[in-house]
Amino acid sequence: MNDWTRCKPLLPPGERSADALTPSLSWPQLLAMGVGAIIGTGILTLIGVGVDRAGPAVLVSFAIAGLVCACAALAYAELSAMMPAAGSAYSYSYAGLGEGFAWVVGWSLILEYSLVVSTVAVGWSGYASPLLMGIGFPQALTQGPELGGLINLPAVAIIAVVTGLLMLGTRESARINSVLVVVKIVTLLLFVGCTLPYFDAANFSPFMPYGYVSHVDGQGVQRGVMAAAAIIFFAFYGFDAISTAAEETKRPSRDLPIAIIGSMVVCTLIYMLVAAAAVGAVPFARFANSPEPLALILRSMNQDTIARIVATTAVVALPTVLLAFLFGQSRIFLAMARDGFLPQRLARISKRGTPTRITVVTAVIVAVLAGLLPIGKVAALANAGTLIAFIAVGACLLVLRRRAPDAPRPFRLRAAWLVGLGTIGGCLYLFLSLPIETLLWCLGWNVIGLLIYLGYGRHRSLLTRASAK
Repeated sequence: MNDWTRCKPLLPPGERSADALTPSLSWPQLLAMGVGAIIGTGILTLIGVGVDRAGPAVLVSFAIAGLVCACAALAYAELSAMMPAAGSAYSYSYAGLGEGFAWVVGWSLILEYSLVVSTVAVGWSGYASPLLMGIGFPQALTQGPELGGLINLPAVAIIAVVTGLLMLGTRESARINSVLVVVKIVTLLLFVGCTLPYFDAANFSPFMPYGYVSHVDGQGVQRGVMAAAAIIFFAFYGFDAISTAAEETKRPSRDLPIAIIGSMVVCTLIYMLVAAAAVGAVPFARFANSPEPLALILRSMNQDTIARIVATTAVVALPTVLLAFLFGQSRIFLAMARDGFLPQRLARISKRGTPTRITVVTAVIVAVLAGLLPIGKVAALANAGTLIAFIAVGACLLVLRRRAPDAPRPFRLRAAWLVGLGTIGGCLYLFLSLPIETLLWCLGWNVIGLLIYLGYGRHRSLLTRASAK
């Protein structure tokens, strides 16, 4: 057994525990999961925000954000192939950095996954509620208390539907996800095809009207290529959800790196293609900061039917994001339950090979967040949690290269130190670019997490109990 495995008790090779998940996913299904998680409302809205901050140079912003995420994706690829276990960054941190760091990362991942699911569910409700109210559905049941309603029932309902799909079986939910992902990609390519005849290179001049460095202008708005990159970054994450499916992958040493890296490449190319088509079709000032920039561009070209199709796709896109992130959060909770941080009975696997109990618990948590809490005020915390996890993964890559240089690595990076430092440095810069209010909320969240760990988690963990024997 290698030195790095001392941080966490592992089963002998080839042995499966009673709570082991059933391998059923192939790399195309994992790739679809990653693309489904990444391509959501971000591509439909953040182009408008990006061009408002950077102008036509938003293309550079997409490239920079994609490069930072690519470094993180490469780190995930090596670690997931090396340690094919549920838990993603939490499990890697446990093996590479120790129990305390693992808790902080797992606690931070709750911000990423649970808040993303809750926020996206509320966003889906925003599209569905007008249709429901048109047939007599009470408005008070479409909004949370912070907006004067009772509960956001459509948001709770879509979480329940996606939870049902996950409980039906990993393979079955993956198939449905793959179909919806194809619909999204085809729709975005339809947008590109409709706007290319209107492409005008003059719309790219001046290319960088607000400069490269992030700065606050006279209107109090943070502008520049790097300011846009710090925002656009958040349209990329979601590929890490693939690594939480490690135990359910048929050939993890091959399939996980292909899916993680492949989803990043596919989404980066699509993002840059759509951004170039959007800026080339219409002067950027016309759709800057628009909540529906792609539909607005199409309407300006009298393509009303295609605009409605793109707007409708936003509704189709959101459930795939919910599925990927709800899947990921349940697997992280599963790993934490196995380690004793949560009640271990939650880690039991159903006859269909899915962690039914922990999936239901996860769904209840995010449904409460989506249905009752002021999600708009805390959603930015998801960004902070993601960046903390990415920084930890970059650190794990470097620590394990130093502590266990001869450990088996089915997928081995050639420039591990460059990738690791790029992940840590790029994500740290973006983390510090977050609003001060978000950083303070993040600090408070982690203080609470540390208190729970010191008062409860540390004493109940399997590692502590094993050491006491």
